[in-house]
Amino acid sequence: MLSNGNGRAPVERLVLEAPDPRPARGLITENEVREPLAKDTGEARAPAQRDRRPDGIELPTDNPDEDRQAADQAGDGGLKARLRSHPIAIVIGLIVLAAAVAGGTIYLDYAEHFESTDDAFIASRQFAMAPKVSGYITAVPVTDNQHVVAGDVIARIDDRDYRIALEQAQAQVGAAQANIQNIDAQVAVQQAQIEATGAQVEQAQASLTFARQQAARYQDLEQRAAGTVQMAQQTVSTLHQQEAALKNTQATLTVATRQIETLKAQRSSADASLAQAEAQRGQAQLNLSYTTVTAAQAGRVVNLTTGVGEFVQAGTNLTMFVPDEIWVTANFKETQLAAMRPGQPANIQIDAYPGLAIRGHVASVQSGSGTAFSLLPAENATGNYVKIVQRVPVKIIIDDPPTDLALGPGMSVVPTVRVVPQPSLYERLVGHI
Repeated sequence: MLSNGNGRAPVERLVLEAPDPRPARGLITENEVREPLAKDTGEARAPAQRDRRPDGIELPTDNPDEDRQAADQAGDGGLKARLRSHPIAIVIGLIVLAAAVAGGTIYLDYAEHFESTDDAFIASRQFAMAPKVSGYITAVPVTDNQHVVAGDVIARIDDRDYRIALEQAQAQVGAAQANIQNIDAQVAVQQAQIEATGAQVEQAQASLTFARQQAARYQDLEQRAAGTVQMAQQTVSTLHQQEAALKNTQATLTVATRQIETLKAQRSSADASLAQAEAQRGQAQLNLSYTTVTAAQAGRVVNLTTGVGEFVQAGTNLTMFVPDEIWVTANFKETQLAAMRPGQPANIQIDAYPGLAIRGHVASVQSGSGTAFSLLPAENATGNYVKIVQRVPVKIIIDDPPTDLALGPGMSVVPTVRVVPQPSLYERLVGHI
């Protein structure tokens, strides 16, 4: 018999008498003693009985396959036992699983009706306000971020120089009008002169007619020896004088008539001078009006950079102006545009106001991606090409923008566009409830 080297009882006796079925450290178990005996005798060895602890848990054997098989059987048996002992938990688990599947299906169906992006911003056509004339700023009745309406004064420029220029232009207009009146008076005088000359022509024609009759009568008397030669010659001379007088008065009438044409040409020149003077007056009036810089539309004054006493040139930036007309530029992926059309409703969430939902609609989809209209567009025909999903700007109009909130260009928003008008399964279920 073997000993453990400590002077204790033989191994077989220790195995039979030990109250604890677990083998002591360094000792040989009964199975280990019997195993070589079974090999020597050639008898078939029965499966070894697994050692157990006092609490009923089996200890591992020297065969790993047997340990694995035993563990699997124990696990299956334990699981079945636990399932049989908790039927309510099984039912609850199945219900939860079915609810999760149903909820996922409803959510996916609902999500297919919408397209959303977080690459979206508020946009507007903001611009810089600048005067058209130069001068010193005399008043700035607005301040930063102030809302103004069309016609409100943004700044005033010293207008004394422009008022003097307007008065000079008005004086020139007056002089041109007086010149026209003078020409009109000359035309009237000349017209009277023409009438007088015309009367003289008629008188000369009458005298010429009488002179012809006299000359004919005295020539007849001379031929019949009833009159003198002197009288006949005198009447012929008078006839020639009357013919010359008629030609003279006719020439005078022609000159007077031509003078009317000259006066009419002078009148046209005076009219042109008057028009020029009036245009100069109009320009002076415009320059005077430009000394008051006003808002052309409703909006907000942003980044005011001028003040009273500053000398500004024409075109100097006084302030930025943001009109009330704003919209959303949403950069959707090109793969999201298949069902997107103008007029589709949109829900807009503004990052600055998380609890506020604003309604809008799609106005248009840009004909081309954003990179195609950038300062340095992509050149895909050079180098190695890597396909990247492009983004296309979509303009979304805000239906009823709030007036009590500060909304301006560059603010981040998250628009959600409904691309499928038919109600989803979730909406139908909610409608029936």
